Amino acid sequence: MKHCAVSAVTIRPAGVGDLPVLSAIEESGAETFECYGRPLADGSPPAPPEQWDRALQAGLLWVADDAAEGPIGFLAGEVTEDGLYVAEVDVLMDRQRQGHGRRLMETAIEHATTTGLASVTLTTFRDIPWNAPFYATLGFEEVGSPSRHLARTLAEEAARGLEGRCAMRLAL
Repeated sequence: MKHCAVSAVTIRPAGVGDLPVLSAIEESGAETFECYGRPLADGSPPAPPEQWDRALQAGLLWVADDAAEGPIGFLAGEVTEDGLYVAEVDVLMDRQRQGHGRRLMETAIEHATTTGLASVTLTTFRDIPWNAPFYATLGFEEVGSPSRHLARTLAEEAARGLEGRCAMRLAL
């Protein structure tokens, strides 16, 4: 039997040099929806690297870094009226279901906790297994009455054709 070395994946704060690879990670993550039969309705291209610069400057951008391959996933957040809002979390399609997204989320939750934020929030698809059901395993609950920020985000997503979305919150 052939044994393959498994390289270590660490979660670390992103650096400026990571920005150019985030679009490819985002695009690969979006392919998962197509394979599931639910392509992202808006068909928008991946975010340009500069979109993530604000999260980087705020210290709210983390990457899952494979020692051999480089970044394979990332999470971008922003502080809002609710606490830490997870704006994006993506993992390369062939590296999903290995715990990297969970570790990215745990890092963001730990950051929000240690900085004294009240909660972590996000918007996601209600019925896709690696979306709302996954976040529920981390303690997130669907928000019945979203804050202004979450309501605005859900409205923007609906305007882009994204259906079946919900807001979720993890109280800290």
